[in-house]
Amino acid sequence: MNFANEVINLTEQLDTDRKHYRLVEQLESSATSVPMNIAEGKGRFSQKEFSHFLMISRGSLCETMTLLEIFKMRNWISEDNFSLLENLSNEIAKMLNTLKNGLKS
Repeated sequence: MNFANEVINLTEQLDTDRKHYRLVEQLESSATSVPMNIAEGKGRFSQKEFSHFLMISRGSLCETMTLLEIFKMRNWISEDNFSLLENLSNEIAKMLNTLKNGLKS
């Protein structure tokens, strides 16, 4: 949830004259989808379903990073902010993979 919170904080400080509401909303949605899919999967009745939701979460993480890359290319966010979130994203991806691999099929 810290990752999603950091992304939302970043969107509140975007460095752009024009407000790109659709892209900002998509970024916030994909970032918050990461922990929400983990929670939803945990609430399911099987490890197979949990594993499926972990991979959905991972997809949301990739979507978030793609949007952040676009924001960086447009100079809406700094390289430092991008690097911080990229590092967090890599850590989360590793945790998701480890958790998924630890589940029984």
